[in-house]
Amino acid sequence: MEPTNRISSEQELVIQKARKRIIEAIGNNMDLYGITPSTGHLYGLLFFQNKPMTLDEMGRAMEMSKTSMSTGVRTLVDLKMVHKVWEKGSRKDLYEVEMDWFQTFSDFFSLKWRKALEMNLSALRKSKAELSSLGTQAPEDSSLHETLQTDLHKIDEAIRYYQWLDRLIDTFESGEIFDWVPKDPPQS
Repeated sequence: MEPTNRISSEQELVIQKARKRIIEAIGNNMDLYGITPSTGHLYGLLFFQNKPMTLDEMGRAMEMSKTSMSTGVRTLVDLKMVHKVWEKGSRKDLYEVEMDWFQTFSDFFSLKWRKALEMNLSALRKSKAELSSLGTQAPEDSSLHETLQTDLHKIDEAIRYYQWLDRLIDTFESGEIFDWVPKDPPQS
């Protein structure tokens, strides 16, 4: 008896149920990344596609408007979780998920934390300069200097943390993090 290449309707139901469970979990956990559940569900939909999809195809599959799809896809592209692909003969934009989740996490972590780091370091350095300047304006005021020293110490510790975080982000951007925490080999 030759094997058939068709999937039975019962097998298809099991596959769809398993996929739906994963898509739901991804969608519900995307808030960790600051992504709405619907955009997370879109990511899950793209994850299980074996070919790139257009916005129209995504909209039909998710029963959402093209505008909503466009917004969700733009978010995922900005986070480097989805990318646009070119397909010969197609005039429409096509999108597919980035399958390297290690790279996706590295890119996401780097983008989000680099932005936060730069904002916080800027605020810390500006405040440190202002407080240091205030201390030079009243050198005889011991109460003021005690308060300033306490605050300046806290600021220096925060700066020390953000300098460490900067080096950690560098390891994600360079891929060096995987020398310290290696990826498991792919399952066959």
